[in-house]
Amino acid sequence: MAGYLTTHVLDTSTGKPAEGMKIDLFRLEGESRQHLRTLVTNSDGRTDEQILPASEFSIGTYELVFHTGAYLDAIKTEDGTPRFLDLIPIRFGMSEAAHYHVPLLLSPFGYATYRGS
Repeated sequence: MAGYLTTHVLDTSTGKPAEGMKIDLFRLEGESRQHLRTLVTNSDGRTDEQILPASEFSIGTYELVFHTGAYLDAIKTEDGTPRFLDLIPIRFGMSEAAHYHVPLLLSPFGYATYRGS
């Protein structure tokens, strides 16, 4: 089985998927940070394609950066200036060729993530 990476973003303050959120994927090697791609969530809070498809998968350390401030601005969520959460970086390792699913549960003042399936 080849490895790949997906995500799902849910806005717990509205109880709905977070549509239109920009997500950047980086590969980390030591102090080096290589940008691999930028995707945007669809109406289900998922990306239309795998964040890291099997054809590009390799074991290593990665970072997803969720652009939550721009999303919260777009849906007109009151918060403050500057926003409490603007960018949420999540660093994680992929140690085997498997399906890695890194979801984000978001509110204007907190978030949670886990390794999903």
